[in-house]
Amino acid sequence: MIRALIFLFIFFIVNQGHPAFSSGPSSQLGTVEFSTSASGKAQQHFIRGVAALHSFWYTEALSAFEQSTKSDPDFAMGYWGLAMAHNHPLWEEQNTKAAQAALAKIKNIPQLTQREQYYIHAVQLLYGDGEKHMRDKVYSKAMEKVYHNYPDDLEAACFYSLSKLGVARNTKNKLRLQVEAGSIALEVFQKNPDHPCAAHYAIHAFDSPDLARLALPSAKRYAKIAPASHHAQHMSAHIFVQLGMWPDAVNSNKNGWETSVAWVDKKNLAHSERDYHSLQWLHYSYLQQGLINEAEGIFKIQQKDMIEGIQSKTNFRAGKYYYRMLAASAIETERWNLVEELTPPDGWEPKSFSKAGFHFIRGFSTAMQGKIKLAHKNLSELKAIREKGFRENYFKRLDSLEVWELEIEAAIKLYQKDFREAIKLAKRATKIEEKLPEPSGPPRILKPTYELLGEIYLQAGKPIQAHKKFSISLLRHPNRIRSLVGAARAANAKGDKSAAMRTYQQVLTQLKNANPELSELKEARKFLSKQ
Repeated sequence: MIRALIFLFIFFIVNQGHPAFSSGPSSQLGTVEFSTSASGKAQQHFIRGVAALHSFWYTEALSAFEQSTKSDPDFAMGYWGLAMAHNHPLWEEQNTKAAQAALAKIKNIPQLTQREQYYIHAVQLLYGDGEKHMRDKVYSKAMEKVYHNYPDDLEAACFYSLSKLGVARNTKNKLRLQVEAGSIALEVFQKNPDHPCAAHYAIHAFDSPDLARLALPSAKRYAKIAPASHHAQHMSAHIFVQLGMWPDAVNSNKNGWETSVAWVDKKNLAHSERDYHSLQWLHYSYLQQGLINEAEGIFKIQQKDMIEGIQSKTNFRAGKYYYRMLAASAIETERWNLVEELTPPDGWEPKSFSKAGFHFIRGFSTAMQGKIKLAHKNLSELKAIREKGFRENYFKRLDSLEVWELEIEAAIKLYQKDFREAIKLAKRATKIEEKLPEPSGPPRILKPTYELLGEIYLQAGKPIQAHKKFSISLLRHPNRIRSLVGAARAANAKGDKSAAMRTYQQVLTQLKNANPELSELKEARKFLSKQ
């Protein structure tokens, strides 16, 4: 009942008219109005910094705020901006030392407006004493006060919305916080549909399988609001992937990657500033449409930059996504031998979680080929990393490693046709995955557990149970090709020709541009030709 009322409220907000709103331009980053005690060039740079901040373009935001304080060394809100740009609430990153150094340069607080004093007080709390998660809560309460005291201040609404998302990041029952943050962002969207935060924060708030549909209008608009920002180009893909809109996801991620490359080249920046996050999502989105050659071309770009980065010791960020793209290349196509053929380059030194992901795909792929000894070797490496531990965050959890271990063990039992034990292991994996953060983008578990359980049931001759598990997988990952194919096979095996026909038709539509020799495409065509 509560969720239904929430949806009704948000539907009302989304479908309201959008009154005109004018403000100073921020050079292809949206329309932002934020009055301060400054004027002239300092204020112009400040506005651009705020606009960049709302698109998480922190490098550009820092540059703009630095220019604002150079124009006016006594510009207090410019130093506020620098401190804000050193806090990345949804990426769980914060440069406390640099932010405190910026805040220390604010000397004229009593001469500022009351509103500016509120903003500065809030950010001082963000970088005060105590654990980060507690400071996030105190900061959010301070921004709530600004939001209520200045109801016409869209910036207060934006930063209050974002603060709620920051608090929700590591809150167990976060639905209420997400919805509150999203509804505030949509209020801004109603008043100023060209505001970057309005679309951006709504996308983050509703980036979950149950809520994604609510952010579709924002997803369709955000890239147009801030065309200069590569993050804005990519961000819409969060909703497109949640809804299985693969051609749209490809366009968003392709634009995100190309915009970042153009920016890096124009500014003569290090290649580490390129948006490899978009590149990895583009790779996955191509695979969901059976566009294997296109996906391989994207993977080669990542590997090339990764090797160059290792050799030059200037771009280690490219290697961060290697194991995920390697895993997707094998899992989404079931070319299990690919993992052994593509060995990582010398000098690749991944962090613990990435190393664990690499050992998972090595272990899982060798298990699927019946190379049990190699599978056990990687399983041991994976367990050793989990037992040693590492610093966890929102997505990097020790529980993920336990899921991977169970999936390798299940794959071993599956190859040995010990279906009973394989089912038991896969069920345990689903229970753990359900406690992890909701799906967002390409599966971070790499092989969705419900999908694996469905495949095991299917091979065990239990198509009814298999179809149920594939259906759950598709609720968590809409239009995921492996789950679609599995659901079609299960429907056919249990004698539900109507459901099999519908699902195979969906497979055929999704793979319409794939190579005609793709086995899943041929399978769908063969089934449908006989109906």
